[in-house]
Amino acid sequence: MFVGALAGSIRLLCGVRLLPPHRFPARQAIYFANHSSHLDFAVVWSALPAAQRRRARPVAGRDYWEKTRLRRWLARDIFNAVLIERQKVTASANPLAAMLAALDAGDSLIVFPEGTRSPDGTIHDFKPGLYHLARARPEIPLVPILLENLNRILPKSDLLPVPIIGSLTLGAPVFLQPDETKTDFLARARESVLGLRIALPS
Repeated sequence: MFVGALAGSIRLLCGVRLLPPHRFPARQAIYFANHSSHLDFAVVWSALPAAQRRRARPVAGRDYWEKTRLRRWLARDIFNAVLIERQKVTASANPLAAMLAALDAGDSLIVFPEGTRSPDGTIHDFKPGLYHLARARPEIPLVPILLENLNRILPKSDLLPVPIIGSLTLGAPVFLQPDETKTDFLARARESVLGLRIALPS
């Protein structure tokens, strides 16, 4: 009950609606979105229907989310995040291994292929992680999501949100094509998010 109330509060704060279940794959998915705010994964998580939300695990940097007791509690006990190593990647602390383990357990993932936040909302080139996920589990749909205005609601280094309306737009699933190169796939995946911005009403 607390989790449902929290999801509703996040949607209310950011002006994002609960998305209808028929818009989502019936099975697990990899949700990927542009990244501009610490609110991003919470907003994607909160907009998912309850059935999808229960198995959706945000992927987040261990260095940030383990820094304080509150962050650790939020990441592990509330959002059930997959915390990955970003600074000292080794064979035993490979981010891909943790994400694949979550997928193999039947969970969905929420990922941000830019790898770091964009302060002005520009969608930067995607890093290779999304390609490696798609190549390792090609049967799992990758669902593009466009987030708008979250960098203005909670700018970098700010602690209190600003009352501005955000938005979340869901796109059609994409899959890695046979013989598609990493460069071509990452460009196509980025375009699937950018295209949602173009499709928004003016």
